[in-house]
Amino acid sequence: MDWWSEVAVYGPGFWNATQLVLLLTLFIILVSWACGLAAALGKLSKIRTIRAISDFYVWFIRGTPTLIQVFIVYFGLPQLGLKLSPFLAGVIALGVNSGAYVAEIIRAGLSAIPKGQTESSLALGISRFDTMRRIILPQVFRIIVPPITNEAITALKNTSLLSTITVVELTLFAQTIIATTFRPFEFYIAVAFIYLLLTTILTQFSGWLERRYAAMS
Repeated sequence: MDWWSEVAVYGPGFWNATQLVLLLTLFIILVSWACGLAAALGKLSKIRTIRAISDFYVWFIRGTPTLIQVFIVYFGLPQLGLKLSPFLAGVIALGVNSGAYVAEIIRAGLSAIPKGQTESSLALGISRFDTMRRIILPQVFRIIVPPITNEAITALKNTSLLSTITVVELTLFAQTIIATTFRPFEFYIAVAFIYLLLTTILTQFSGWLERRYAAMS
């Protein structure tokens, strides 16, 4: 009870920090899907330059630490004349990071679709864009639901890294409280439980999507 009463005092602050985490995660997911789709299509492109750029993007992002990428965007870009707010820098850094993993997920999904479907659609006079939008991508989405949800969960948890660039999300909020209360155990456990709740909700949503698409197939 002492533990709960200590944490409950800061309930409104935890709620505000949780809302910020959810907002960050939403924007990060949108950026990652855009980057991932572009990179996946680029890796499958017949143009060598586009393939090379996409390959380099995925190779560089997956081969370097996420925290270093956050620092490059927030601390490094101002040296080039581009100064971003902590929120925007965090969204871009984590979105671009997650996009490299989404790209591989989408590429694997695209590779699983028989090429004959594309060729048949083109033979029927359907444009390449409409073929991708109306025929290929809906099937790909059904395949990639589990791994892309796992990546969304990773993106959510990675928001804790943004405490290092002064984004007052759950981790930094807890750290400010700990600095005055000297009770790290209680407040870090509270943060862990909040993240656990959020990731569980995402996992359940993923399961619902899988069942829904299974019923439609």
